[in-house]
Amino acid sequence: MNHPVSKTASIWRKLMITLTLPASLLLGATASADETCQSPYMAKITGQEDFVYVWTLGMEGVGDQQDKLVTVDVNPKSSSYGQVVNSVSVGGRNEAHHSGFTDDRKYLWAAGLDTSKVFIFDVHSDPAKPRLSRTITDFVAKSGGVVGPHTTYALPGRMMLTGLSNNKDHGGRTALVEYSNAGQYVATHWMPTDSDLNGAIKTGQIADGYGYDVRALPRRNAMFTSSFTGWSNYMMDFGKMLNDPEAMKQFGGTVVQWDLHARQPKKIFDVPGSPLEIRCAWEENHNYCFTTTALTSKIWLIHENEKGDWQASEVADIGDPSKIPLPVDISIQSDDQMLWVNTFMDGKTRAFDISDPFNPKQVFEQKIGSQINMVSSSWDGQRLYYTSSLLANWDKKGQDNEQYLKQFTWDGNKLTQQFALDFIKEKLGRPHQMRFGAYSLYGASNTKPANLVANLSH
Repeated sequence: MNHPVSKTASIWRKLMITLTLPASLLLGATASADETCQSPYMAKITGQEDFVYVWTLGMEGVGDQQDKLVTVDVNPKSSSYGQVVNSVSVGGRNEAHHSGFTDDRKYLWAAGLDTSKVFIFDVHSDPAKPRLSRTITDFVAKSGGVVGPHTTYALPGRMMLTGLSNNKDHGGRTALVEYSNAGQYVATHWMPTDSDLNGAIKTGQIADGYGYDVRALPRRNAMFTSSFTGWSNYMMDFGKMLNDPEAMKQFGGTVVQWDLHARQPKKIFDVPGSPLEIRCAWEENHNYCFTTTALTSKIWLIHENEKGDWQASEVADIGDPSKIPLPVDISIQSDDQMLWVNTFMDGKTRAFDISDPFNPKQVFEQKIGSQINMVSSSWDGQRLYYTSSLLANWDKKGQDNEQYLKQFTWDGNKLTQQFALDFIKEKLGRPHQMRFGAYSLYGASNTKPANLVANLSH
């Protein structure tokens, strides 16, 4: 595809050699989750969240072995603080990955990368006890062959789902798939490729057609997508993939700018090294977003210049790129002053001062566990939540296969752990992504509670 076999393969081999790990160890580089990365069309919990909903992968030999939505009480004033208060299994193991609320925040859409099923949970009838209200089983057929629904992202009355793959070759060629909030298919928007740019302009060398994450800046009529890899890679044994020259070609290296309202791709930027999560600034005069590259350990800035033209710039290293720490999830604080970056291989979270977005500076780091994936930040920046799992076949093995949810408080200088849940001991599985819930979201008056804000200027 877009990267020579030798270049991509050498990165993975270097990773293995540096860490002196056997080739049979399964690792990973995918990750999204937190209040400050939610859609700007959706109200935010700016006060104390009551619950964290954890989309969890079923694990062979653990509990019922099924994927499930786990509800954890996170209100310090509650008698069940730090405890699991509900769990809803969905049947089988679907490679549970990402989830997202509808714009009214009444339903949580949670997707499976393997089966391409989408599970829709009612979270408003009883926020402490979500229930499965609908399962979309014809995603591939309706979308015209898109496989691996990843990000589920709220637009007005719509859910935009990114795909990771397709049903023709199970490679990285994929699309955005649009649904109504009621779960009805609306449209498929294919990613631009070298052979079919669909009106987009290449600013670099490639148009790979790959997908991963999606974020929107409504006031700039802009939407952005990133890229990773297809079903054949993300479901493959890591050692087998490493030794497959064709598989090693199949990694994305682009970010696409879209016309948000027209759903039309406009520009394609070269961002080598598999750009994953996209996080956009919140202040109304901050016209930029961040992403990080899994294979090259870089922070990239997607920014608008004074002429209104969007560009992509590499702005910082994450740790020591030569050791390939594998950055996964990122979280931007609501004041646009800090970016949290998790790195899977060393189990660390790092904080970068992004007050100058063109020159991020690392100001803090701490090891959270043997492996780490997601980070979720409260709107006030005082609470951070971490989970451990990437993909079922890519998590570490043996004692390093830690599966946890941990909560910390942040005082601006240090992280202090408040509680930790061992998901294996709790017989739950592999915790992947987190979303926040609150009783105050669904008052009897159906009016917007005082502790919520909608930032439509974003």
